[in-house]
Formats: sequence, C-alpha cells, structure tokens
Amino acid sequence: MGRARWRRIGSPRHATLASHSLQTRFRHWLGSEFFAPHEWRRRTALWVGGATVGLAAVVFAKSADLAFAAFHALQTRWPWLPLLCTPAAFALLAWLTEGALRATRGSGIPQVIAALSVEDGGFRQRMLALPVALGKMALTLFALLGGASVGREGPTVHVGGGLMLWIGQRFGFHDPRVLSRFVLAGGGAGVAAAFNTPLAGVVFAIEELAGSFEHRFSGILLTAVIVAGVVALGLLGNYTYFGQVQGHLPLGWEWLALLVCAGVCGVLGGVFARAVLLSGPTLGRLAGWRARHPVRFAALCGMGLAVLGVLSGGVLFGTGYEQAHQLAQGGEITPAFAAGKLAANVLSYWAGIPGGLFAPSLAVGAGLGHQLASWFPGVPGPVMVLLGMAGFLAGVTQAPLTAAVISLELTANRGLAIPIMACCLLARAAAGLVCPQPLYRALAQRLVEADAGPAPAQEASPNRSG
Repeated sequence: MGRARWRRIGSPRHATLASHSLQTRFRHWLGSEFFAPHEWRRRTALWVGGATVGLAAVVFAKSADLAFAAFHALQTRWPWLPLLCTPAAFALLAWLTEGALRATRGSGIPQVIAALSVEDGGFRQRMLALPVALGKMALTLFALLGGASVGREGPTVHVGGGLMLWIGQRFGFHDPRVLSRFVLAGGGAGVAAAFNTPLAGVVFAIEELAGSFEHRFSGILLTAVIVAGVVALGLLGNYTYFGQVQGHLPLGWEWLALLVCAGVCGVLGGVFARAVLLSGPTLGRLAGWRARHPVRFAALCGMGLAVLGVLSGGVLFGTGYEQAHQLAQGGEITPAFAAGKLAANVLSYWAGIPGGLFAPSLAVGAGLGHQLASWFPGVPGPVMVLLGMAGFLAGVTQAPLTAAVISLELTANRGLAIPIMACCLLARAAAGLVCPQPLYRALAQRLVEADAGPAPAQEASPNRSG
C-alpha cells in the first residue's frame, strides 16, 4: 500500500497538480499587497524620507560643529566677548521665535510628541511644517554661534519629523494615522542619524515619542531608521560618538557605586527637569515674568550663561561634547564642571531659544560620574562616567530604556549592559520622586493646551514649553 501511494505521488498527474498549485500561488503572490502600487508609493516615500533625514542630520551636525568652532575661536581670542554676544544672541532668538517660528523653541521633541498625540492637520502644520523644520536648524546653529549650552540631537528629531511629514504629504498621503507613522519614523531616524545609534533610534521612537509599541509601526520605523543610518554611515563613516569606553563592573561591593550614582544622578536629573518645567510657586512667578518680558528675560539668561562661561574658561559653552568625550576616555576636568554645566543648561532652556538637551545632559552626567569616581577608587573612572551619563539622562527624560540603549551604543561597551540598565531604572525611580511628570510629555501637553486656547482663570499657567 505504501508502494502504491508513492507511485501516485510520483505520477505525471500528481506533478501536473503540484505545478498548477505552484502557478496559482505565484499568481496570488504577484497580485498580493507586496506589488500593489500604493505599497510601492509608501516604500518609496519612506526611502526618500529616510535618506533626506539622514542627509539633513549630517549637514546639521557638520554645521553645528562649524558654528560652535567659530564661537570658540572668537572666545579664545577675546575672552570677554561672550558678555556682549551671548545676551544679544539670546535676545534676538527670543524675539525671532515670538511669532510664526514659535514652534522652533526648545528641544523639538515635545513638538513631535504633541503632533503625534493630536491628529489634526492644522496643528501638525504649526508644529512640523517645513519652514518650522528649516527654521529649527538655522536658529539652533545661531544659538551655538552665540555660545548657548544646547545640543543638536533634539532639534534633529524635530527636523526629522517635519521632513517625513512633508515628504509623506508630497507622495499623496493625507490620512492622519498614516502621517503619524511617518512622523514617528522621522523622529526615530533623526536620533539614529544624529548619534549613529540605529537601535536607540527605534527604542526612542517607541518609548519616548509613541509611548507604546504597535506592530504596524515596526516596518515603517525600521525602514526609515535603516535608510537614515546608512546615509549617515556613508557620509561620516562608522564611528562611536564618545569613543570606546573600556572597563567593567564586577558583581560585588562595586555595585554600591552604581546605587550611589543612580541615586545622585536620578535626583539631580529630576531637579533639572523640574527647573526646565518651571514648576512650583517660586519658579511659577519666574515663568510669569518670562511670559510678560520674553526678550529681556532671554537677555538676562544669556548674561548669566556668559558670566558662568567666562569664569569657567569657556568649558560651559556649547553642547559639552568635547568635555564628555574627554571624561569618557579617562581625562580630567575641574570638579565644578557638572554643577556649572547644569546651571548653563537651565539658563539656556529658560531663555526659550531653540536647542536640545541630550548632549548637554550627557555632559552633566559625565561630570557627575567623574566627581563620584573619587568616592570609589576601585571602580574605573570611565565606568563611573558612563554610569553617570546614563543615570542623569534617565533622570531627565524618565525614559530608562532609551537612556540605557543610547549610552551603550555611544560607547560600544556591551559588557556594562546590565549595570547601565539597572542604573537607568533606579535613576528613573529617584527622578520620579522629585519630578512626577516626564519632562517631554509635560512640555508636549503644554503645547497642546496652549494651541487649544487660554485655559480658565483658575487653571491658567504662565509656563511655556521652552
């Protein structure tokens, strides 16, 4: 019986049926969604968008380096010059961003989160229109030219979201839910291209921008991140943002250093977030004065930063990348750097000028880790610096997974994966005790409320999104 069955299977009739079945499946595959015109239109939009975001991130990064290099050259030649140019730059930026370019203020991440949470075409245009994205780049560069303590990574997220929205619309996509996916992909691609951290781009988009994972986002998000990353990789080469950090943290008493670092950096990250939000009675009055006199307030913030920068010898100006890189590679810096950079970041953000928080926050964390390293001589200094960066960033953003992945990819030290993730989780818990609201989502909520119109008198708040 078995032999007869094998004869039937190998018979010409069976071969004909099998061939017909394969032909049917092939025709079905040809007519499937994979070859549908609208699917290829979506894929083409994603490829073009990802490449555009990657190219924009590279141009932005190079331009930011040139802008701050020009400021640094002038400040080196005339050390007192920031006392004049920094307040003037802050005041001019505050004045320029009072009108149509108001959405260019701050880091740009709250604008993307707000645009994702409100599926309204008009609101999204006000947050992410192409002139806003291009203005964000230009004004952030001007802020760095003026010596502001701001970064370019948050603005790159804003630019990425705006460019992907514009490209999606140019390719004929107008459904709000579809455009949300383009915006999300653009934001993730911005982080991937800015830091050369593709995995962090995906995690950031899911944890920080979207706030949750949905299966239908995965293909779109990965496509944009991969294409943007390939473009940045081709133009800048394969590099590690802070260089490779050597060292490990064995399981033992050395983990006491992790607990202390997470607690200190988390609490200070929460303090920084609360200061940025201008929450509390005292800071609320300060926010009210800023709302009434934005240009003068920005000029005073610029003067405060200029004084701190001149007294520090210039190390508090700019993104803080050089100082963080130096510490991550085992270098030394003045013990007052962390406190001074924290104050410089707060003053820059209070001014309401365009600029991000990622790189300056990493610099503060590096300074804190370096300072705490003297308490634990048995732990390598670069390891404490890396833990400080991860813990402070997790405390500021309250996004521990994003902070952990970014810190790992920035330094290519996978041996510290578990200590860094533990540090970020503990720091996030410590920050929540000081500032219950996640920073970027609180700022995004303010943008939505401000766009909806003035709140009732008993609920109105003078605070701005920065």
